Amino acid sequence: MLNGKVAFVTGGSRGIGKAIALKLAEKGANIVINYRRENPELEELKKEIESKGVKALLIQGDVSDFNRVKEMIDEAHKEMGSLDILVNNAGITKDTLLMRMKEEDFDRVIDVNLKGVFNFIKHITPIMMKQRSGRIINMTSVVGITGNAGQLNYSASKAGVIGATKSAARELASRGITVNAIAPGFIETDMTEELSDRVKDAILKSVPLKKMGKPEDVANLVAFLSSDEAAYVTGQIVNVDGGMAM
Repeated sequence: MLNGKVAFVTGGSRGIGKAIALKLAEKGANIVINYRRENPELEELKKEIESKGVKALLIQGDVSDFNRVKEMIDEAHKEMGSLDILVNNAGITKDTLLMRMKEEDFDRVIDVNLKGVFNFIKHITPIMMKQRSGRIINMTSVVGITGNAGQLNYSASKAGVIGATKSAARELASRGITVNAIAPGFIETDMTEELSDRVKDAILKSVPLKKMGKPEDVANLVAFLSSDEAAYVTGQIVNVDGGMAM
């Protein structure tokens, strides 16, 4: 389905990002993975991707650094020959109640989660416009829609991603580039694994399906939105949340 395409996945070393990278590789796409911190499992992931018969490239860099993102895009384009799919998955949390939130905690979350999305779209767009094709998929969150106590910075950043997605979709549609966003809910990751059973139970009460999602649930949707089957889908925010934000 994606044979010969090149997908750039930010924050692709673990969790949802890793599942996305593996799913797109399974569909035939060559994969570029951006990561920030060195991780002993990265080389294993590269081998796992390449075992599917596609190319894999690992590039380290901070998505909030405007100039470094340009360098990463240029390196990936030079190495891979094209850039057809961008998945803006990198994100961080620095949760605390508003009264306790430090300015630097607000700024850092906005810089990574929202400015990072801008940086990548800004620098990859000229390549996709020249190709007159492209798929951009941004990772937002249900809390960008509903808000959440203790996550003002994160909720604001993810709400910003929704606005950025719709605006970019309008600007880039005439060049054959689609821009969509996915809003995951309560997904099984390293981050949610650290939550106490009491907190998990409380969250699950708000999920109509009464279960957590898996990274693969998000990855499956990314694969669809990256494909020709989704050629007429743009500017959409699709929830993968078990019904949390109906």
